Amino acid sequence: MKEGDVMIGSQVGRVIESKNSAFPVGVYCVANMGWTTHFISNGKELNPLPSEWPESLPRSLALGTVGMPGLTAYFGFLEICNPKEGDVVLVNCAAGAVGSIVGQIAKLKGCKVVGSAGSDDKIQFLKDIGFDEAFNYKKVGSLEEALKKASPEGYDCYFENVGGKFSDAAVPQMKDFGRISVCGVISMYNDAVPPSGPYIQPLILFKQLRMEGFIVTRWKDRFVEGQKQLLQWVLEGKVKYREHITKGFENMPKGFMGMLKGENTGKAIIQV
Repeated sequence: MKEGDVMIGSQVGRVIESKNSAFPVGVYCVANMGWTTHFISNGKELNPLPSEWPESLPRSLALGTVGMPGLTAYFGFLEICNPKEGDVVLVNCAAGAVGSIVGQIAKLKGCKVVGSAGSDDKIQFLKDIGFDEAFNYKKVGSLEEALKKASPEGYDCYFENVGGKFSDAAVPQMKDFGRISVCGVISMYNDAVPPSGPYIQPLILFKQLRMEGFIVTRWKDRFVEGQKQLLQWVLEGKVKYREHITKGFENMPKGFMGMLKGENTGKAIIQV
């Protein structure tokens, strides 16, 4: 992005004027038009909320649990980690919009789930939504020991959101034939110099691990399938959600930077 560009971002918006019969006034749609209060569209970039969306459910969930983060968790975990009943699953950044959904899907698939997050409140949230073990990585003396204590037998699946030193501690504790889904590396995005650290190729080789990165748009042709399942789980109470809401369009920079600092539990939302 260049200075002066509209900041990227998605929104749920309401059609307030229309010359397109496919999008009558009053319809709610998801769009990717950046940080803006209003926009004009030819309809090609608009995705109406599912017709079965109940009035009782916040429409903002189309940006979170039933939107891109939920789809990221759904496809990134199920397609790459291929979880089996009884597997031990590790999720970092577990109280975020994606990690919290990964953990709950893993529980639905009969897995033991271990999560890490950066505050005691977040750890309580993870326990409330069904994580078997959870620890505050900021308070442990050793990541290696915290991971071993949470699952002495190791891990079958690892959903990676952080990278860096967390990954250095986690990968050696994978079981043979473990699967690692790399969704993000938030600890490394702002590194001016790429860090040098432990090299994982021998571990991948001798443990026969499978490690794969992904961008969720890989499964764009299956988004309707994923959204329908996520919505059903939410309505049945099988997947719980939490939103971190910042009010006021003028507070978008504050909300965005707070998200990068880990101030949010669940999806960070701006209410315009």
